[in-house]
Amino acid sequence: MSPSRSPRRLRQSPAIRDLVQEVRLHPADLIAPLFVREGDGPPEPVGSMPGVFRLSLADLAIEAAALARLGIRGVALFPVTPPSLKDPTGTEALNPDCLILRAVQVVRQAAPGLVLFTDIALDPYTTHGHDGLLTPDGTDVDNDATVSVLARMAVLHARAGADFVAPSDMMDCRVRAIREALDRQGCTRTGILAYSAKFASAYYGPFREAVGSAQAAGTTGLDKRSYQLNPANPREAIADALLDEAEGADALMVKPAGPYLDILHALRSQTRLPLAAYQVSGEYAQIHAAARLGWLNLERARDESVLAIKRAGADWILTYFARDLATALQS
Repeated sequence: MSPSRSPRRLRQSPAIRDLVQEVRLHPADLIAPLFVREGDGPPEPVGSMPGVFRLSLADLAIEAAALARLGIRGVALFPVTPPSLKDPTGTEALNPDCLILRAVQVVRQAAPGLVLFTDIALDPYTTHGHDGLLTPDGTDVDNDATVSVLARMAVLHARAGADFVAPSDMMDCRVRAIREALDRQGCTRTGILAYSAKFASAYYGPFREAVGSAQAAGTTGLDKRSYQLNPANPREAIADALLDEAEGADALMVKPAGPYLDILHALRSQTRLPLAAYQVSGEYAQIHAAARLGWLNLERARDESVLAIKRAGADWILTYFARDLATALQS
């Protein structure tokens, strides 16, 4: 056969394949999620997430500096709140000396060039593990009361030095409330990365182990479906994201990433804002688990999964593979 156009001519050698490659990953595409804990001592491994650790403030400084040297431009910080500091209303979230605020200051000193993203939600601080304040009968999350706390929380994070506050709670109208609170308090340069299309997913389990929210609630099956998105509703997801844009978000996020590439791709055509996607703990854990069993090549599966997220339209990719992937890209 001698067709006039042979697609294989553009695949013949590594050099040709590099020349025609359409989508490329770069360390600057990546945001590394980091877990920070109180106390000293060596990093504590997260059992369900190989290679991921809960870091002391001292180790957080070392890790942040190492990530910056690899060309990673952003880190997302998540606190591991001691059980003794948790209560039903998440009081510790508004403590002006709480762990996350000290962590922001540590990273700012250790790696001044990193972009700092902080989580705005109450689940790390509540004994019930939900993302907000419960109604008096305990059967639902009180939207407006929660939003009021989140706005105050965002101001504390901005004043500590966060570049972006990242509301992950999925309460109604929280982006507008946070933007207004930040502006009233003079924090006009602090951005909002909104978890705009966050689904009620089965892929969050290892993260809840890492921060202790599953144990706090006494169950690994927290039901957050009254505020997180139904995985079966793509149109609702796009509508939610565009509402966040209208309320003043500076960037939008789809979470999880891999199972929702269709949402990511559809949203890319609907917004001009930067678009983030979070390759969540369950996505990371399942690749590692399959690799340990010899069913997948870890590095190739890692690279392919993250490349797919960028190909679908993400500008920023939050992934626990950030450090290893940046190391591979530099080499």
